[in-house]
Amino acid sequence: MAGRFGRGLVAAAAMVAVLAGAGGWAAAADIQTPVTGPPEGSAAWAADGSLGVRLPDPATAPAAEVARFFAGLTAAQQDTLAARHPLVVGNLDGAPVKLRYRANALALAEERERELARAADPAVTPDQQRSAAERADRCASLMGRQILAFDPRGRGQIAEVYGDLATATRTAVVVPGSDVDLMSFDRTNDPYGTPAGMARSLRHATGDRVAVVAWAGYTTPVGVGLDAATADLARAGAGRLDRFLAALAPVTGPVALFCHSYGSAVCGLADPRPEQVSDLVVLGSPGMDVPDARALRVPLWAAERNGSDWIGDVPHVSVLGLGHGADPTAADFGARVVSSAGSHGHSGYFAPGTSSLASFAAIALGDHSHIQCADPNQECRDAR
Repeated sequence: MAGRFGRGLVAAAAMVAVLAGAGGWAAAADIQTPVTGPPEGSAAWAADGSLGVRLPDPATAPAAEVARFFAGLTAAQQDTLAARHPLVVGNLDGAPVKLRYRANALALAEERERELARAADPAVTPDQQRSAAERADRCASLMGRQILAFDPRGRGQIAEVYGDLATATRTAVVVPGSDVDLMSFDRTNDPYGTPAGMARSLRHATGDRVAVVAWAGYTTPVGVGLDAATADLARAGAGRLDRFLAALAPVTGPVALFCHSYGSAVCGLADPRPEQVSDLVVLGSPGMDVPDARALRVPLWAAERNGSDWIGDVPHVSVLGLGHGADPTAADFGARVVSSAGSHGHSGYFAPGTSSLASFAAIALGDHSHIQCADPNQECRDAR
C-alpha cells in the first residue's frame, strides 16, 4: 500500500511539473464552463402551439422520437418551424439533415447581424468591436456550407459535413481536442490541425468516397492547463457526442470515429456502441480515461506518436483527478497501433503523404488490408 501511495505521489508531482510548463504545457489557461443543455430559443419552441401538437423537448426527446415527429410533418410545416426556431431545429438531433442545414444558415445569418450591430456599438470597447467584427466575418464564411450544428453560446460550437450523408456508403466523424471553437474551427495557417482541415484531408484521401463530419460540438479546453489535464470538459462533451452519434447512426449506419488529443478522452468517456461506431481511432492522445481497449465496445486503433509531438512529454497517469490514464499506444493497452511515418508535430497526423492518413483512410473505407502497422512484424489489421 505504501509503495502504491508513493508511486501515486510521484505521478502527481510529475503532472504538476508538466502543468508548470516543464513538459510543454502552459501553466495558466482559462477555466471553461461547458455549454450544455438545449440551445437558446428552446422556451419559445416549447410554447409554440401553431401546429396543434406538442413539439419534442430539445433537452430530453430521443433522436428517434424527433425523427418520427418530423416524418409526420409536411415539407411546408418543417420549413416553418426551421424559420421560426432556427437554433433549435439546427441543433435538434433526429431532425432531417437538410432541414438542419437550412435552419443553421438562418441562425448564422442572425448571429452575423447581431455581431455586426455589436461591432458598430460605441458603448463597447474597441477590442470588443474588433472581436465582434471577426465573429461576424466567421459567420458569413460558414453560410452556404453544410452546417449540421451551430450554437453561438460561449466560444461557439459547430459541426460541418463534407459529402452527402444520405448517399455515401461510409461515414466518418472527427472529434478535435483543445483550443477549438467557432473561430478556430477552420484555420488557413494550420490546415491539418483543425477539425475542418482534418475532415477535408480524410475525405480527399478516401477518394471522396466517405462523408466526413467535423464535430466541434463541445466546450474544449483553452490552452493546456487544468482543464486539459482533467476530465470535466470531456465528460460534458461525451454526453453531447453520445446524443449526436445516436442521431447519426439511423442516417449513415455505424461511423468511423477519429479522436484527436483531448478529443480522445471525450470519445473514451462517450463509450460508443457498435451499432453507432464501427471503429474508434485516437491520435496525439493524452489518454482516454479508460483502463484499456477492453473497456470499449468497439475496435480501437491508435496512431503511433511521432517524435515531435509534445504530447509525449505528458505523463500518462490518472492521479488526484489529474491526467487521462494509460497511453493508448502502449503495448499492454490493447489498441491496434498504426504507423504515423511522415507526420510531424501534434497536429500533423492528417497531413497528405503520411502513413497515418493512409491508414485513417483505409479504416474509414473499411479496407483493413491497406492499414500500415507501426511495427511491420506485428499484425494490427485484424480488429474484429
